[in-house]
Amino acid sequence: MNQAQAFFSHPGVSFLALLVIGAIAGWVAERVTESRHGILTNILVGIAGAFIGGKLAEVFDIAVFGFWRTLVSAIVGAILLLFVWRALRGRM
Repeated sequence: MNQAQAFFSHPGVSFLALLVIGAIAGWVAERVTESRHGILTNILVGIAGAFIGGKLAEVFDIAVFGFWRTLVSAIVGAILLLFVWRALRGRM
């Protein structure tokens, strides 16, 4: 059970808070990259961005815990995800 809990959340952030963080991070990333998505796509991009931002913070040895730090790392990760996605789609 602990493995599933670790997979679906960050330390100090519940699953519901992760959905809210995902929605906010996806929306901010959508605005920064001038994309057009729906709320479901924003949530998915934001959650994926939270994992990407968390891994980047781990690489740079930055502590990410709690709502606000997870939100910032999710926004950074979501923006990077959308930039990479657009770069790969442009090459195809």
